[in-house]
Amino acid sequence: MLKRFRYHIAVFFGVIGPGFITAMVDNDSGGILTYSAAGAKYGYLPLWTLLPIAILLVVTQEMNSRMGAVTGKGLSDLIREEFGLRTTFLVMALLVATNLTNIMAEFAGIAGSLGVFGVSRYISVPIGAALVWVLVVKGSYRSVEKIFLGACVVYAAYIVSAVLIGPNWKEAAVNSVHPVLML
Repeated sequence: MLKRFRYHIAVFFGVIGPGFITAMVDNDSGGILTYSAAGAKYGYLPLWTLLPIAILLVVTQEMNSRMGAVTGKGLSDLIREEFGLRTTFLVMALLVATNLTNIMAEFAGIAGSLGVFGVSRYISVPIGAALVWVLVVKGSYRSVEKIFLGACVVYAAYIVSAVLIGPNWKEAAVNSVHPVLML
C-alpha cells in the first residue's frame, strides 16, 4: 500500500514538476518586494487581480508550449518568420533588458537577505553567482529540476506565514472576488 502511494506521488510530481517550477517563478526577490509593498500600501484590495493574472499566465504558458511542440521552433524563430528581423531584434533586445534587470533584482535579493545575517554583499553575491554558474554549466536538466523542486518546497513557508499572522480571512476572501479599481 505504501509502495503504491509513493509511486503515485512520484508520478504526480513527475508530471507537474516543470509546471510547478514555472508557477513559482514569480516568487523571487523582486516579486516578494512588490507583493509586500502593495500589501502594506493597499491591504487586501488588489487580491482580485490574482485570478485574471493566473488565467493569463496559464494561457500564455500553454500557447507558447503548444507553438514550440507543434513547430519545433523557438519564440524568436517564430517571431522572425511572421514579423521580420527588425521586430525580432527589438523583441529580443527587450527580453535581454528584462532578464538583466531581473537578474540584478535577484542578486540584490541575495545581498539583502544574507545581509540580514551579517554576510557582506561582496561575499554573498560572488558566491551566489558562482553557484548559479555551476548549476547552469555543469548541471543536467534532471539535477537542476530536482534543485528547483526542492527550492519550491520552501514556498510552503508562505502558507505557514499566512496562518501565523492571522489575517482577516473574510475580508481577504471578499477582496479576492470583488474588483476594486484604484487609479
